[in-house]
Amino acid sequence: MPEELFHKRPTPIQPIYSAVAEKAGVQWLIKRDDLIDPQISGNKWRKLKYNLQCAKEQGYKTLLAFGGAYSNHLYAVAAAGSLFGFETVGIIRGQEITQLSPTLQFAQICHMQLEFWPREEYRLKDKSELFKKIQEHYGSFYMIPEGGSNALAVKGCTEIIQEINIPFDYVSCACGTGGTVAGLIAGLEGKNTCLGIPVLKGGDFLKSDIQELLSQYYLQEDQPVPTFRNWHLETSYHFGGYAKTTPELLSFIHRFEQENNFLIDQVYTAKMLAGVEDLILQGRFKRGDIIISVHTGGLQGRLPQLSNL
Repeated sequence: MPEELFHKRPTPIQPIYSAVAEKAGVQWLIKRDDLIDPQISGNKWRKLKYNLQCAKEQGYKTLLAFGGAYSNHLYAVAAAGSLFGFETVGIIRGQEITQLSPTLQFAQICHMQLEFWPREEYRLKDKSELFKKIQEHYGSFYMIPEGGSNALAVKGCTEIIQEINIPFDYVSCACGTGGTVAGLIAGLEGKNTCLGIPVLKGGDFLKSDIQELLSQYYLQEDQPVPTFRNWHLETSYHFGGYAKTTPELLSFIHRFEQENNFLIDQVYTAKMLAGVEDLILQGRFKRGDIIISVHTGGLQGRLPQLSNL
């Protein structure tokens, strides 16, 4: 396993141009984790780092992961398996389709074995009887949960904060399963403020998920579980729900990319950035505040029509 690939240089932090931020006197920057790796990108690289090391140390030969047809997580696990010499199995949410998504086509190229589960069965994937069935079918495997979020994923995401070597007041991140935000909170150790932007409707439930991930992380590290109050979620920026878009969001992406000269995806990072800019517009930050937003990658799932805007 090429360990050096998990000891890369910190990703750059660069200014974001925003007329809204400029007018408000807020300094807004972005940590470009999309540049970590072309295939194991952004927070997926962070989440897999210690999980892959654990799988290797425990002698596992197969990785098993869950996700939808456009899952960044499945894409990254497939790439990691090919790169590091693991067999991979992907449990796909939904009925098998004749025309595979580009994500699943890539997974097949990486020799991931794809299994399609009806949505009703997929919802029960964590039930013990189904887990036993999986074990009977695939034998010994290292299971990585949907979205890649577990205690080891949180550990990997704490390193985002460790790599920030400039003063700041806020760090912001898109939130899907809560693992990255939990890592940011743990990395901050009660200092500064973490702002999570859920990308799905009704994201309030993620508060308890994030707290549970933090508890798992600190218990794994044999440390008492602290109570942090320096974080909150802003749940109004899902733009219709998970993986959905609106003309407003597409317009924001077009303007942002023209002004800043790098790409963002419509599922995660664009929603987070649009949310932060709106919060700046609302006066939620004071003049002189420094905000660092995290680009969590996911460009493999970028809509083709965005290139034609």
